Amino acid sequence: KDSETLLEKAEQAIFSISEREGSADGPMGIDSLLTRAVERIEILSESKGAITGIATGFKDLDQRTSGLQKADLVVVAARPSMGKTAFAINIAEYAAMSDKSVLVFSMEMPAEQIILRMISSLGRIDQTHLRNGDLQDDDWTRFTGAVSQLKDKKFYIDDTAALTPAVMRSRARRVARETGGLDLIVVDYLQLMRTGTPNENRVNEISEISRGLKALAKEMNCPVVALSQLNRQLESRPDKRPLNADLRESGAIEQDADVILFIYRDQVYNEDTEDLGIAEIIIGKQRNGPIGRLKLKFTEHLTKFEDLAHEMYNDAF
Repeated sequence: KDSETLLEKAEQAIFSISEREGSADGPMGIDSLLTRAVERIEILSESKGAITGIATGFKDLDQRTSGLQKADLVVVAARPSMGKTAFAINIAEYAAMSDKSVLVFSMEMPAEQIILRMISSLGRIDQTHLRNGDLQDDDWTRFTGAVSQLKDKKFYIDDTAALTPAVMRSRARRVARETGGLDLIVVDYLQLMRTGTPNENRVNEISEISRGLKALAKEMNCPVVALSQLNRQLESRPDKRPLNADLRESGAIEQDADVILFIYRDQVYNEDTEDLGIAEIIIGKQRNGPIGRLKLKFTEHLTKFEDLAHEMYNDAF
């Protein structure tokens, strides 16, 4: 643990010098802060509602958030089978296809499986056919098309299990040096991380992990999308739509997150629902914007979320 901490500190110092030379660490005077604020407002004014962060590929969500903002910790939470990994990978795929540099830490799903999901999504090929190798002629055409689209993208996957925040930061720095900076980091999922401190209270451990992910977002100056589990107590409620309080070991996660997105698909609980193939994205928290809900289409055999033709609805909480 001590050697890992020393290595992490040394690497952080080197990264700070090489990647952030000239940036201001420590206290800043109000003149320079005001200059930055004025420049920021001028840019926003000129963009007139355009996406100022990393676009998710979902128009309604991008309108609400202006994209995923630099240095933000974005928590995506859902109960099992709702599609939180698919949602995050769809966002990562869209960013990569927009020539952004993306790093995915997948502690649950092997890297090869993520790539197959992306090929399925991009090529619109049934995942079962991909897994079995049972591809028809038109599947092969779409398969080779998807592979050629993904080739040479700045997309990195680390599927090491039980990473600590320190190791994650170290690996992110290495990729950032290779690519000239990262535009998006995805972590799947938060509760599978560890701090490296034996016998630590789990709530304290989650707090440290949550703070570490926010620190990672600030250091890399890019959004970090961290997936999170939800407490199963919500299953006992008549309305099973998640709330901020349902975040597992929630206090620190809710506090550290700049944006909290919940995924809810009614058909997981009600087979005869009118909302078959529909997912609700609930914005439970947005530090610099509105909360509310929107709907997306979810195609299960492609594990793909897509815009739903203008069926957005606004709910002010």
